[in-house]
Amino acid sequence: MSMLTPPGMGGKKYRITGDRYPRMRRPRHRRRIALAITAAVCALALAGWGTLQLIDVFGGRGGTAQAAQDKKKCPDKGGGAKPAGALAAGTDKPLPKPADVTVNVFNATARGGLAKTTADELKKRGFKVGKVGNAPPAYDKKIKGTGVLLGARTTSEGAQKVLGTQLAGAEPKTDTRKTGDVDLLLGDTFKALAEPAAAQKALSALTTPPRTDPRCRK
Repeated sequence: MSMLTPPGMGGKKYRITGDRYPRMRRPRHRRRIALAITAAVCALALAGWGTLQLIDVFGGRGGTAQAAQDKKKCPDKGGGAKPAGALAAGTDKPLPKPADVTVNVFNATARGGLAKTTADELKKRGFKVGKVGNAPPAYDKKIKGTGVLLGARTTSEGAQKVLGTQLAGAEPKTDTRKTGDVDLLLGDTFKALAEPAAAQKALSALTTPPRTDPRCRK
């Protein structure tokens, strides 16, 4: 019996004819169709996302998260803004003008006449001058730097900062006094007050600090 003869067929022989055979793998054209459909879906998704981004930009929203970050970095230009120079930078406390600051000038060095010439210059720059003379024993001949600014704790964010623009490097300190005046104690390395232009620039920087973020310059 032939190997091609099924059992129980009585020994009859059969022959396979025809030129078509069963395929053992998926037709290639189906794979191509599947890939084309996948690519089309990805392209539509990207196009839709891009359209939403354009709508946000031209619609004025520009990204909620980014806008929130910009608002934190840039001062509010809208209603309720304080006049420039009215407040100390980074605080809600009024910054006094030089005419509202009373300065006591004390010489803690061995050079004579230093307190008077400095007091006269401060008066020209608009400050009120109080006491003028030699430094008290606690500071006399004991200040190695340019000077010390001494006043009540309440003056540290106001009068002391305004006075500090006139003398670079002066060390701020506080004491227990209840008045609003500030002592300027001149130290060993003191030569002269800051140049008027430099002092005015420093005073302006206290009230209107420069904006470094380009998004704040619009």
